[in-house]
Amino acid sequence: MTISTGARVRRRLAVTATAAAVLSTGVLAAAPAQAAPAAPSVSAQGAFAMNTATGRTLFAKGADTPLRTGSTTKIMTALVVLSQRNVNLDRKVKIKKEYTDYVIDPVTHTQRYSSANLILGDSMKVRDLLYGLMLPSGCDAAYALADTYGSGSTTAQRTKSFVAKMNAKARELGLTNTHFDSFDGVSNGSNHASPRDLTKLAAVALKNKTFKKVVGTRKYDDMQSYRPGGGTHTMNPWENTNKLLGSYRGAIGVKTGSGPEAKFCLVFAATRGNRTVVGTVLADTSVDERLKDAKKILDHGFAQHG
Repeated sequence: MTISTGARVRRRLAVTATAAAVLSTGVLAAAPAQAAPAAPSVSAQGAFAMNTATGRTLFAKGADTPLRTGSTTKIMTALVVLSQRNVNLDRKVKIKKEYTDYVIDPVTHTQRYSSANLILGDSMKVRDLLYGLMLPSGCDAAYALADTYGSGSTTAQRTKSFVAKMNAKARELGLTNTHFDSFDGVSNGSNHASPRDLTKLAAVALKNKTFKKVVGTRKYDDMQSYRPGGGTHTMNPWENTNKLLGSYRGAIGVKTGSGPEAKFCLVFAATRGNRTVVGTVLADTSVDERLKDAKKILDHGFAQHG
């Protein structure tokens, strides 16, 4: 069948008109936006995660609800120590009876708080005490650091001063839903922070090279416990209570926490490529669940763009 010249002209005009309409409406000018991945369900009462480079929220559940923090408090303990002007990590701290007695129940004589098993009368470097603080979550190490870097003429005054420094640092960082009443998370009743606040705190702390190295260490056996008369004691290696290290690709920290009121907590971070995701789960139901929730949130964070 032969198409007339008039029909060909009309067809060309129709095609031209259709192309013009597409360009004007932009129907085919851009690909459809990719749908954001569905947020995972987590058992933690509160959770939050962010992209540290952009500050973008990647996950939130009760993000600004103040909850008990357990030993995730020790992130601030470490940061206050490392924030001291010209801090000397090789400074030796004598291990006092107050520190070793603190983690032992006075009635049953059994361990009541997590311990780095510091040796009474020996001395340890501040650097090593930071590992003892963050890996086995030593409350005795926390006590030693608070007593060393607080101000006052007595141990009680110095530790109280140190906790005040923790709260001052929280205010400086704009952590409005955070309050500390202890140097180690063994609460007197008002120790709390929100998931968003703890995540922001961890993101700041990870900028410190020493902190980042400590919390990213799975096992530390390079500590020295110096005897008063010379020589050293051999101590058992400290293993990190954060099992995310070694079980999640790119994990770089940060800190576990637990307790009757805090339940099970984890502040976590991982880096893949040029992206770092930092997050927090608070008041989770078990050790296993806090780990599962952290992995879910990290997967969700890395699956997002930006």
